[in-house]
Amino acid sequence: MSEKIAVLAYSGGLDTSCCLKLLEDHYGYKVVSACVDVGQPEEELKEPEEKAKKLGVLEHYTIDAKEEFARDYIFRAIKANAMYEGYPLSTALARPLIALKIVELAKKIGAEAVAHGCTGKGNDQFRFETVIRIKAPELKIIAPIRDLNLTRKEEIEYAKQKGIPIPTESKSFSIDENLWGRSIEGGVLEDPMVEPPEEAFAWTKNPKECTEEEIVEIEFENGVPVAINGEKLEPVELIKKANEIAGRNGVGRIDIIEDRIIGLKSRETYECPGAVMLITAHKALEQLVLTRDELRFKEIVDSLYGELIYRGLWFDPLREDLDAFIDKTQERVTGKVKLKLYAGSLRVIGRESPYALYSESLVSFDDKELDQREIIGMVKYHGLQAALYEKVKNKLQK
Repeated sequence: MSEKIAVLAYSGGLDTSCCLKLLEDHYGYKVVSACVDVGQPEEELKEPEEKAKKLGVLEHYTIDAKEEFARDYIFRAIKANAMYEGYPLSTALARPLIALKIVELAKKIGAEAVAHGCTGKGNDQFRFETVIRIKAPELKIIAPIRDLNLTRKEEIEYAKQKGIPIPTESKSFSIDENLWGRSIEGGVLEDPMVEPPEEAFAWTKNPKECTEEEIVEIEFENGVPVAINGEKLEPVELIKKANEIAGRNGVGRIDIIEDRIIGLKSRETYECPGAVMLITAHKALEQLVLTRDELRFKEIVDSLYGELIYRGLWFDPLREDLDAFIDKTQERVTGKVKLKLYAGSLRVIGRESPYALYSESLVSFDDKELDQREIIGMVKYHGLQAALYEKVKNKLQK
């Protein structure tokens, strides 16, 4: 291709559709659009392709990355119990892979630039651009909506001029969906005192309508889920199955005030049924097989891991360093966890592993394998420094 080309990460929405034309009109680029499939609904892959072709792109690519997302991203997130401020990371976890695929396509076709539709207020600008600068510093990065400081009203006016379809008002919320979860924002949800209406949810049944409990067994090998209820499943199918089971029991609705990377607080609503179920089961198995100090240190590692994902630093060397520790701990995270799901609640009711550190005989009140008398000396000096401090404290009060 001899033209001056930009690859646009294209979702088919108003922002990226405006970007498509702005890249031509304002920046002088021919546009190749690309949509990376990380588990979106089929219509969200088909619609962008049709719309991009109507708007005159040189070419449109739909890149299937579901298996890679499940195996190399979601499974790593499970091993790290990756959460940010109380919710499993879905949108944030997919962004580095999407950016990587856009970069790979740009290099393949010899593009000069890559572009995205992020605004200057959100997190995705950090996630996309950090990956691009790490993996392809030679590529120009263009963010038309942010760089031209466009408001939504100005975008709509531009869209009318260019014949770009404008989303109807019937779409009450802004939705981002992939294999690992749905994020729901905008509309009435911008008021943090308004309860999310039932129509905001698509994956989870209303807990009030869940009338029967369900028992689920998750099997793990080296920290990775491999089977549900005894059925071995490939990564993508396993995650879909987990979403289906937890969703029909009303599990996985999350409503939080989230701290964005730039410091803004935003009200965010999520549906992450499978993620909540799998991470809960994984943590329960870790409690059975890891030592107290391993668990304590891993909590710090897991928290930092989630922060790195949220801030778009998947390709930071620290993430690989943390993976080395996590992978070592997961060598023993093999076994089964039994869960009870009911009306939006999730409870661990059983766990087993060939590497369990739990000893029924040692902990039993009816067994003498551990001689209780040998603990007397240990108990006597437990809290010694606190006892010494009590004497010193009396001097300070005089």
